[in-house]
Amino acid sequence: MTSMEALLGQFAASLAWPLLLGLMVLALLVLVGGANLFVSEAVALSRRWGVSTAVIGATLVSLGTTSPEAMVSVQAALQGNPGFALGNAVGSIICDTGLVLGLGALIAPLAIDRSVVNRQGWIQLGAGLLLVVACVPWAFPARVFVDGGRLPQWMGCVFLGLLAVYLWKSISWSKNQQGQADHVVAKSRGVPFAALLLFVLGAAMLVGGSSVFIPSIKEIALRLQVPDSIIAATLVAFGTSLPELCTVVTAAWKGHGELAIGNVIGADILNVLFVAGASAAVTPGGLVASAEFFRLLFPAMIILLLVFRIGVTVSKHSLGRSFGLVLLGAYGLVTVLSYV
Repeated sequence: MTSMEALLGQFAASLAWPLLLGLMVLALLVLVGGANLFVSEAVALSRRWGVSTAVIGATLVSLGTTSPEAMVSVQAALQGNPGFALGNAVGSIICDTGLVLGLGALIAPLAIDRSVVNRQGWIQLGAGLLLVVACVPWAFPARVFVDGGRLPQWMGCVFLGLLAVYLWKSISWSKNQQGQADHVVAKSRGVPFAALLLFVLGAAMLVGGSSVFIPSIKEIALRLQVPDSIIAATLVAFGTSLPELCTVVTAAWKGHGELAIGNVIGADILNVLFVAGASAAVTPGGLVASAEFFRLLFPAMIILLLVFRIGVTVSKHSLGRSFGLVLLGAYGLVTVLSYV
């Protein structure tokens, strides 16, 4: 732990409850503000480059909105909390697929872009399954419900390699669709240099916000005597998923359901390949997956991903409000069971 991290931890520990909660809220606001700036400039740059609208939500937008999860998880792993880092990644998938997408569908039916759902949607489910398989100690697989498992450092590097392949293929798919006029984004007339500066500023706000958020949430976990992995999979996951929530809700209000669904699909993929991958890659011992993951968090994640797959399969053109209620109910049940 660096001296700055230690000082922030001591500062958080010295605060009374109201001030500690205020510090956490302030850090979240910086995280969300930075993520929103990061996302808006990423979209502006992608429009200038002529990237197809069908894939923006599943690539650049989701890359921006998952940055808080990555910053929080990597810092947690570096500070000796690998269970916290993995819990945030898994919890964010649960939160994005259940709460965020459920709220979006409840606000307005979300139009389904089959080209994205039939490609990235299956990658989304495959990434979730790959994460579970990678954490199983195959020498003694029957012990996972007692001893848990681990995401090795080398597998984190493999995930980052798969992330590069995923982004490359997504850009390739997008370019192949540029001939379809209704899927092509108009090029921005903004100044590229100014957009790049704002893009960097958003990234800096993410780093700064996560630097303050980690010690404050860790102190809250200590005071409540709640396991780090459970806190990460609920409260932290919700906080770092706020950018996805803002994006999906806004897209639903404006009738851009395809962008909303694409954002959640891409965020789920990146939570595995980017968030869990980067966190494991910087941790020599890998990320610890306690028995709680195999008893509750991993099953909840896979069930929600399967519910989403079933929903898009049986739906014709859009995900309706009734399906949004199903996702919200599943998320609420998982959250209650996590604390019980």
